[in-house]
Amino acid sequence: MTKFLLAVHVLAAIVAVGPVTVAASMFPPAARRALAAPGDTGAAGTLRLLHRICRVYAVAGVAVPAFGFATADAMGVLGSAWLIVSIALTVLAALVLAAWVLPAQGALLDGGGTTGQTVRLALFTGLFNLLWAAVTVLMIVRPGSTTGA
Repeated sequence: MTKFLLAVHVLAAIVAVGPVTVAASMFPPAARRALAAPGDTGAAGTLRLLHRICRVYAVAGVAVPAFGFATADAMGVLGSAWLIVSIALTVLAALVLAAWVLPAQGALLDGGGTTGQTVRLALFTGLFNLLWAAVTVLMIVRPGSTTGA
């Protein structure tokens, strides 16, 4: 059962978190292009699509920690320091996405925005991606783990 839970956890991370990181990273440069060409309906459509990908896959991403907790419980590692740090970083990544990235994307879609807003969005998107990268490294390396790497 542990291998099944781990496989679903990893697949959920790839299928749900992967598209959010890519679409969120594509949004700021696409927004800058859209700001440079206000009448371009294709650019606006691209922004709407990227924002929708981020929103939909963010919701689907809830499966990642759900199966992660089930996997950790099956492995008996719920109290491990590497896992607790990973959980904290995951919560922080979710907060960055929900509090800054998605609202900033929505604001750029609604009101046109400025280049400065796209720069701030790129910063928060980079932070979101960096947090997920750190979680991924912790999940692979598992410092101090006795379950083997």
